[in-house]
Amino acid sequence: MDLQTLKIDRNPQPPAARRRRSAWPWRLAALGAAGVAAWLFWRPLGDLVDQLRLQPVRTLLVTDLAPAAAAAVRGTAANGYVVAARRAALSSDVPGRIVELSVREGSVVKRGDVVARLYADEFRAALQRAEADLAAAEAGVQRSEAAQVASRAELAQAEAATVTARAQRDEGAATVQWLEGELARVQELLAAGIGADRDLQRAQTDLDAGRARLAALTAAVAGAETATATARQRLAVAGGDLAVVQAQREVAAAARDLAQATLDKTDVRAPFDGIVVLKDAEVGEVVSPNVQGGSNARGAVCTMVDFDSLEVQANVPETSLGSVRLGAPADVFLDAFPDDRYDGVVDRIWPTADRQKATVEVRVRLLRKDERLRPEMGVRIVFRDPADTAETAAPERRALVVPEPAVVQVGGDQGVFVVERDRVRFTPVRTGERKGGRVAIDQGLAPGSRIVVDPPPTLQDGDRVRVAAN
Repeated sequence: MDLQTLKIDRNPQPPAARRRRSAWPWRLAALGAAGVAAWLFWRPLGDLVDQLRLQPVRTLLVTDLAPAAAAAVRGTAANGYVVAARRAALSSDVPGRIVELSVREGSVVKRGDVVARLYADEFRAALQRAEADLAAAEAGVQRSEAAQVASRAELAQAEAATVTARAQRDEGAATVQWLEGELARVQELLAAGIGADRDLQRAQTDLDAGRARLAALTAAVAGAETATATARQRLAVAGGDLAVVQAQREVAAAARDLAQATLDKTDVRAPFDGIVVLKDAEVGEVVSPNVQGGSNARGAVCTMVDFDSLEVQANVPETSLGSVRLGAPADVFLDAFPDDRYDGVVDRIWPTADRQKATVEVRVRLLRKDERLRPEMGVRIVFRDPADTAETAAPERRALVVPEPAVVQVGGDQGVFVVERDRVRFTPVRTGERKGGRVAIDQGLAPGSRIVVDPPPTLQDGDRVRVAAN
C-alpha cells in the first residue's frame, strides 16, 4: 500500500477559490414558514377583525311548537288535571272479612254488579230463621182465617135456627089463638044446649096442648137467639185472633226483610257503570265502614270511576280569572299527547278562591272523550274568547311562534332576518295573533331557521353579522 497518498493537505485553497453557494433555499424556507404562519393565524386574525368591524346580533333557532304552546298565544292558559265527577270508594255497610273479590284495576263493571263478598254465614242463618218464623206466622194466619170462616158459618147457622124457631113460635101462637076461639064457640053452643060436654073437654085439651107447644117454641127461640149471640162472639174472637196473627206475620216479614237486607250488605255492589281504578283490599282482609285510627281494617274494597263523567279541573290564577267565562270554549291538551286537542266548554267556576295559592278552581266539560283519557292526567287548558268559533280554534298541528321584536318592517314589508352563515337575509312573513311578547308565524318561515331576535335599525339585507353568545 502507498502510504504517501494518505497524507494531510496542509495547504488548503483560499476562500476565493471555493465554489460560491446559492441563497434560494433559505428564501424558500422563509416563504414556507410565512405561509404556514398565515394558514395558522388567518382565521383567528379574521375573527378578530370581524369582532372589531361587524355588529353583533342575538339569534334564535326557530322550532315548531306543540299545539298547546301555540294555542297559548290565542287565550289564557292554565295547567290542570283530568278528574271524574262521579267517583266512589266502595265499601260495605257492615264490617266483615272479604271472602271473594271479583275485580281488579281496569275491570269494567255495570251498575248492580257484585264487586266483592264478605263472610255472611251468620247473616244467612239469621235469614233462614226469619223465613221460618214468617212461614209459621203464615200458617197461623191461615188457621185463624179458617177459624173465622167456621165461626161465620156457625153464626149463619144459628141465625137461621133463630129464624126457624121464631116462625114456629109465631105458628104456635096463631094455633093457640085459634084454639081459644074454638073453645069459646064450643062454650057458647053448650050454653045454648046444643053442644056436648065431650066437645068442651076436647077443645080445652087442644088449647092446653097448644099453649104448652107455644111455650116450648118460645123457649126454642130464646135458645136460638142465645146460640146466635154466642156464634157472633166466637166470630169476633176469631177476627181478633186473625188480626193478631196477621200482625205477627207482618213482624215476621219485617224481620225477614231486615235479615235479607243485612245479608245483602255483605255483597259490595257497583253503584253505577264505571271502571275500577284502584283495588284497596285483598281476600282475607277485614273491611269496615267506620275505620278508626289504629285499626287494621280497611275502609274500602276498591275505587271506581265513571269515565263518562270525566272533566278537567284547572286552578286559574286570580289575575287571569277575568278571561274565563261560563260557557266559553276551551282547548284541552293532554301532557301525554300534546299534539291532540280536545274541545271543551267552561262548565263551572268555583264561588270561592284558594287564598294560599291565589287561584280559583274551574271545571271544563269535555265535548269529546276517548280511551286515552284517564283520571289524574296532567293537561294544559287554553281558555278562548266566547266569540271564537271552531274555525278560530287552535289547529291540530304544530305552529311557529317567535319573539315579537324579531318581526320588523323593511321597505313596507313585514319579515324577519334569517341568518345564513355570516350573512342575514330579509324574509317576508305573514303573522298571526300576538300575545305575551310572542307572535305566531302563519307563513314564510320554516322550522330550523335561525333568525335575528332584535335586529339593529341599521341592519340591511345581505349584511355580514357576528352572532353573539345567546
